[in-house]
Amino acid sequence: MREIINVHVGQCGTQIGAKFWEVISEEHGLDSKGAYHGDSDLQLQTIETFFNEARGGTYVPRAILLDLDPGSIDTVSSGQFGGLFRPDNFVYGEAGAGNNWAKGHYTEGAEIIDYALELIRKETECCESLQGFQITQALGGGTGSGLGTLLITKIREEYPDKILSAFSVFPAPGTTDCVVEPYNTILSLNQLIENTDLVTCLDNEALYKICFSALKLTIPTFADLNHLISCALSGLTSTLRFPAKLNSDLRKLAYNLVPFPRLHFLTTSFAPLSSRNSQHYRALTIPELIPAIFDAKNQMCACDERQGTYLSASIVVRGRMFNHGIHSEMECLKNKKQQFVEWIPDNIKWSVCDLPPKGVKMAANFIGNTTSIQEVFQRVGKQFSALFKRKAFLHFYTGEGMDELEFTEAEENINELIYEYQIYQDAESENEDAMEDEEELK
Repeated sequence: MREIINVHVGQCGTQIGAKFWEVISEEHGLDSKGAYHGDSDLQLQTIETFFNEARGGTYVPRAILLDLDPGSIDTVSSGQFGGLFRPDNFVYGEAGAGNNWAKGHYTEGAEIIDYALELIRKETECCESLQGFQITQALGGGTGSGLGTLLITKIREEYPDKILSAFSVFPAPGTTDCVVEPYNTILSLNQLIENTDLVTCLDNEALYKICFSALKLTIPTFADLNHLISCALSGLTSTLRFPAKLNSDLRKLAYNLVPFPRLHFLTTSFAPLSSRNSQHYRALTIPELIPAIFDAKNQMCACDERQGTYLSASIVVRGRMFNHGIHSEMECLKNKKQQFVEWIPDNIKWSVCDLPPKGVKMAANFIGNTTSIQEVFQRVGKQFSALFKRKAFLHFYTGEGMDELEFTEAEENINELIYEYQIYQDAESENEDAMEDEEELK
């Protein structure tokens, strides 16, 4: 068995984590206490990838929830699925991080990091063959960004040969609730570049657009956004949790999606996305699902993939179907799409999971490595530069022991990352121009 340990950090991370475990528990036929009431042997065949089997035949998530503010932990533990989690795996502080990356990374977070690492060691001891870790966090706040990156750094030191995957929520224009989010995000990105193998980028602006345009929700709540993210996470992990015709693990995913070690920031999408009133007017088919996951309206990160180039991509199709139908659709897609680089052969991978998500007969998830992700870094980088140029709000960070040099180094590292993405985007544009010139000469 190839186990994965999930760690949810901060208020956003723990709420997403709680919804994620609720969704996948229903897929595995588990109730709110972890007892199995399913109807398929496939639900239990590889369940131990994400769950520990406890006394009495119940299943417990292999998950740890951390927050410096006890409020969000109390909300999860007192919720409908709060009894699913092991009580010892809730870790919380007393004062909170106050939207300050330095507090989460250096002062308040440092006080509980040893206890969190001890819980992670206990979870790893229960694993036969640990394949890696998955972290959910928000980069705009203090705990998810500061404590989250501190934890990632410590895990990388303790388990250097394991795959470290992060699901990170980026701040977006129009949904910002804290003026120092650019500081927290850039400082976090500086750590994620060096210490993670995969980072799936999400943001609230793109999720709000999906709620308005596709789901027809007039006033979306954070619960709606968390459910959307959970659908994406559920699909991306389905081939790890269930037997699949083309099964994969975290290491294989990293090898297929990351051609260069620093360029490991990914975008994701999910289909079908439609309002409840219109669902029974549509028949889900492969020719409809595959183009939908490439649609810019379904992307869960606010960057226009049409302006960039895909280095690699992976698709997970869920539901009982014939592989040749997917294969032919993928060939048609590669012929139509011009955004994929030609110097990486077979850079679109796909796999099939027989069990669909709850409520639909067929679904598809997409995760891609596109150069257009630099739009996100450029947007946050401009906000960071405008603040740092005037040393605004900097005293909150230097007061916690930080040095201004850390801000300068982080900014330089992000600019280098943007430059690297731009190099491969320009290289593909030059290649296309050269091909056009050859055709004209012929």
